Amino acid sequence: MKLMTAIFRINRLDEVREALIAKDISRITVSRCTGHGRATDAEIYRGQEVIPDLIEKVRIEIALNDQFVETAIEAILNSARTEDGGEVGDGKIFVTELGECVRIRTGERGGEAI
Repeated sequence: MKLMTAIFRINRLDEVREALIAKDISRITVSRCTGHGRATDAEIYRGQEVIPDLIEKVRIEIALNDQFVETAIEAILNSARTEDGGEVGDGKIFVTELGECVRIRTGERGGEAI
């Protein structure tokens, strides 16, 4: 089992969600977040170094059985990337091991709970 976290531009959320649903991945958690990476570097303004404001992004989290990981990555890459090969600030995908998953309603555990 894996936990996939993807952070990308807010305006790409509908495309990403539709791409995941088309791949039979429909159980996602969506949150708004702010941050910056390479998309915003410190600037010099009137002789002072200024850190630009944080950029609004969207964060989705998906608990996946192992056989769906590559499918989900492909769907997110193809739908979150800006046209013409992508741009700085398109986002990131993180995949981490998921030690346990428990469905509260039934008590099911592991891949069955996902």
